[in-house]
Amino acid sequence: MEQEVLKIKKVRPNAVIPQRATERSAGLDLTACIEAPLTVKAGERILIPTGIAIALPAQSVGLVFARSSLGTKHGIALSNGVGVIDEDYRGEIHVGIFNASAQDYTVQPFERIAQLVVMPVCYPVV
Repeated sequence: MEQEVLKIKKVRPNAVIPQRATERSAGLDLTACIEAPLTVKAGERILIPTGIAIALPAQSVGLVFARSSLGTKHGIALSNGVGVIDEDYRGEIHVGIFNASAQDYTVQPFERIAQLVVMPVCYPVV
């Protein structure tokens, strides 16, 4: 079976190339590509750059999920639930987060803020 290739390009010099935490992790960790800590006030939504762009394998989709530890410990969730990266999108990936807690949360530079899972997709005729 031929292995699919996910191409990743840094669009900001200090970007971190996504990695899996373990060999069998489903998701690749996406990190905040920011120069200084960024505070997300309680109830606030912000967009955080990752500094990378990707080229997905044919007939696949990139799904951006929240990191469960940020949600359970700090009330940080994705502002759109699950992010969808279409196969033909080539721009920088940004992660929209929402602070659902009653306390401000500060995102640190290079903090793992989300995870990217690549899945096959079907394009049915409508």
